Amino acid sequence: MRFMLRFFREFPGFRLAGVVLLGLLCVASSATQTENPDKSSSQQKSGPEGKKDPKSASATITKMRIVVTGDDKPVSNASVYVRYNEPGGLLHHEKLAEMNFKTNLDGSVKVPEVPRGKILIQVIAKGWHTFGKWFDIDTDGQTVEIKLEPPPHWY
Repeated sequence: MRFMLRFFREFPGFRLAGVVLLGLLCVASSATQTENPDKSSSQQKSGPEGKKDPKSASATITKMRIVVTGDDKPVSNASVYVRYNEPGGLLHHEKLAEMNFKTNLDGSVKVPEVPRGKILIQVIAKGWHTFGKWFDIDTDGQTVEIKLEPPPHWY
C-alpha cells in the first residue's frame, strides 16, 4: 500500500487512476467483510437442493480411445494431439484447449475427458504422413480409428 501511495505522489498524472483504484479496493474489501455468514452455510445444504446434478456434467463430457495404424499394423510412439474449444476464456470467448499423448505398443491412446462436439485429432509419427482431421464426438466411450499413410517419395 505504501508503494502505491509513493508512486502516485511521484507521478501526478496517475493520481486520478490511483484514487479510483484505491476506492475500488476499499469497496471490494468492505463487500467481502460484510457478507452474510448465513449465506455460505445455506449453500452447503445436504439433500437434492445443495448437490450438483452429476448427469448434466457427464452428459457433455466423454472418454474416448484413439487407435493409430499404418499398413494394418499398430503404430507405437506416435504423438497424438487432441484439441477442442473450451468455453470461457477472455471476455467469454472460446479458447482452444490441447492435450498431448503418445501411443503405446498396440498403437492406442486413452483420452481421459473431453467435451462432446467437434474435436481436432492430429497424429505425427516418424516414417508416416502427418494426419489431422476434425471429428464429431457424440457418444461416450467412442473409439476413433486412424490409418496413417506412407509419406510421399521425394526424388
